[in-house]
Amino acid sequence: MTNASPIASTLLDRVLVLEMVRVTEAAAVAASRLIGRGDEKAADHAAVEAMRAALNELPMDGTVVIGEGERDEAPMLFIGEKVGTGQGPGIDIALDPLEGTTITAKAGPNALAVLAIAEQGCLLNAPDVYMDKLAIGPGYPEGTIDLARSPGENVRSIAAAKGVEPGDIIACVLDRPRHAEMIAELRSLGCGIQLIPDGDVAGVIAVTDPDTTVDVYMGSGGAPEGVLAAAALRCVGGQIQGRLLFRNDDERGRARRWGIEDLDRIYTLQDMAKGDCIFAATGVTDGSLLDGVKRRKGLVTTESIVMRASSGTVRRVRGEHRNLKV
Repeated sequence: MTNASPIASTLLDRVLVLEMVRVTEAAAVAASRLIGRGDEKAADHAAVEAMRAALNELPMDGTVVIGEGERDEAPMLFIGEKVGTGQGPGIDIALDPLEGTTITAKAGPNALAVLAIAEQGCLLNAPDVYMDKLAIGPGYPEGTIDLARSPGENVRSIAAAKGVEPGDIIACVLDRPRHAEMIAELRSLGCGIQLIPDGDVAGVIAVTDPDTTVDVYMGSGGAPEGVLAAAALRCVGGQIQGRLLFRNDDERGRARRWGIEDLDRIYTLQDMAKGDCIFAATGVTDGSLLDGVKRRKGLVTTESIVMRASSGTVRRVRGEHRNLKV
């Protein structure tokens, strides 16, 4: 079931949608110079610095609530960092300047520069830990999915709501050893599995596009990417649930520092992204969602998508950049 559109934010009206595209374009173009060069850190660093510079030109009092890590762990766009000119509305920002650093280094598909903004307090301030995720696209009754159920039970529920057999369901899953048991359970039902090497924001968004044939996204990945994906679903409809996963006491302590006391809580879409949101992404490498950056003599082209929750608007933007060093 598509989420009811929230009331448009007068604060977000002052941060133009196309300005968000310019920010993700800058990060994608910078990262694209490192495609296939085998250097993940250099690609990530280039995207981060370009995104920071673009954000700092905007007339807003922005705070990064989903970023590269905490101040003492990440030199770039850390959680709590202030961006923008400091003049203008207070905005919370979730970002991943390069979602798919390994993908970019290896010239694989679906690397993106991603950004979401909302009014203060409307995005889950999730720590940089893993999150178990479960997502479907629009058109399903509320309660179709539930992280408290097994993967097989969720597939049966989705199939029943869709009016098909469980074996007709296609699941998108990160290709990781930790998902072997879940993949075996899904395949025992006859499900198709679309394994992706990285890029679970694109994986979640794929459930909203019938052309991808993906019905459900399952499995664990980064919690920050979960919030970014929720912001996208907030704009176009769908359901997502997430549960934080902790590997050690340090990660549990990190969560408590950010005000999270119930470490077993299952977060819904509304918990992760509420109110009016704007989501923007620019392709770095070619993928199912967007084309990647293309470089020709004297010209760089980009493809981006930008969505807004209050209007339900989805725009695709093709950019031609003629004054860049290519």
